[in-house]
Amino acid sequence: MLYRLRQRSKDEGGFTLIELLVVILIIGILAAIAIPSFLNQKTKANDASAKELVRSAQTTMETIATDNNGSYASVKLPAEVNAVEKTIPIAEANGAAYLSEAVGTATGYKVTAKAGASSGNTFTIENEGGVVTRTCKTGGKGGCPANEKW
Repeated sequence: MLYRLRQRSKDEGGFTLIELLVVILIIGILAAIAIPSFLNQKTKANDASAKELVRSAQTTMETIATDNNGSYASVKLPAEVNAVEKTIPIAEANGAAYLSEAVGTATGYKVTAKAGASSGNTFTIENEGGVVTRTCKTGGKGGCPANEKW
């Protein structure tokens, strides 16, 4: 009986310490490659959110001008844009994008959205006399080429 138990334990093989260490090393290498690309996704998402937000603010400014005989001059603060379109945030919450500037004149406007703390990029749309320009300023990282149009 004792002989049979010894024979069974010899037949049952397990992983050696070296095999386990090699597997852990491979998993560590794959994690070192993958983690930086996953961390960059939040920055890209905040940039995309800021771009969408500034476009929504642009549409809201056009709506305000329609209600005021083509003049944007009634807008001096982001809160006035938020009063027309409640879905536009005007303060940073949990690192999300928000509208940081909204200024109107008789013939044009300027709206700027910040992408939040993760990238620090700002996206601006200006309309002066019907000429629309889109620019961004980089805060260090993300999808904004330094001081270029987007």
